[in-house]
Amino acid sequence: MKNVRKEFEHALSGARIEQPVYAVYDWFVKNRPAVEWESLFRLGLGQINHANLVRHEHPNFKLVETKSGQDGQVRRDVRMITDRGELHEWYLGEWKQEHFIKTAEDYRIMLRALEGVKVFADEKPFLESESVLGDGGITVGQIGGLGSGRTPLMVLQIDWVGLEQFSIDLADESPELFELLELMTEIKLEEIRQAVRTPAKQIKLWENLSIETVGHVHYRHHLVPLYKKILDIIGAAGKKLQVHYDGKLRVISDDIAMIGFDGIDSFTEAPEGDMAVREAREAWPDKFLWINPNLNLYLMPERELSDNIIRLVKDAGGRRFCLMISEDVPCNWQKSIPTVLRLLSAK
Repeated sequence: MKNVRKEFEHALSGARIEQPVYAVYDWFVKNRPAVEWESLFRLGLGQINHANLVRHEHPNFKLVETKSGQDGQVRRDVRMITDRGELHEWYLGEWKQEHFIKTAEDYRIMLRALEGVKVFADEKPFLESESVLGDGGITVGQIGGLGSGRTPLMVLQIDWVGLEQFSIDLADESPELFELLELMTEIKLEEIRQAVRTPAKQIKLWENLSIETVGHVHYRHHLVPLYKKILDIIGAAGKKLQVHYDGKLRVISDDIAMIGFDGIDSFTEAPEGDMAVREAREAWPDKFLWINPNLNLYLMPERELSDNIIRLVKDAGGRRFCLMISEDVPCNWQKSIPTVLRLLSAK
């Protein structure tokens, strides 16, 4: 089997890439059991593991989770219980149906839940991942626990409030929202301070950012200053910061160029995104591009799929990039993924 770890380290160093790395998120390996992963690994597919770098102690709430059946799927209900009230969210299968925060009072309950949180560095998950993975890929650090490893604004928008209600509350400049955001920012910076104490060299923020849902004004006012504070901590520790930006980015491409991210994770062309790889490389010549080929490419005839993969590799510029499966596994994986692997190994 290929030494994917060595090839990843080579690519991340900025050296010239002859045979690009092609890897899959560990989440899919764990949650798509119908895929014959071992056969794909033997063909040269790598794996990108994600390990939590911190653990938390929350003295002011407890989570209670229950499961039941609904419409032929598993329904999962989660209750966050505090001494000032209770929050509730639920999922159907993999997808969230209801968020924790629905009212101004819910913001106050969440604020109470997060008061007094303690954050500790925890290298054990990272070391265990590296041991199991061996030469099959690399492990990227993340901030586990509540909030899916995002920055506070994105946690609220995606995880706890939902786009529609959050957009209203942000436009109305809800004081309850901003009070919670302030506490969450303090916690996030402490999480980063603890995370850099672990051996992880790469740390990822799962932003899932698409600027059309945030707006460039809020991006520059709320996110950029926090990114800079995070980067000060990470840079001083000799670590690198990757941001999961899988949506439309053109309107903030100049901002991204000036922010000290090491890489853009899950970079995706149109229709999900709005920049081509060629444009991204021109805009960000120094950043590592973790390129997620669009799922529609895998459904093309083999010659067209190959032509598009060759184009992505060429447009990435020969340095500081990889290809990845990060949004979903192609439905025709038996044919399409081996096609890509054979093409890349022949370069």
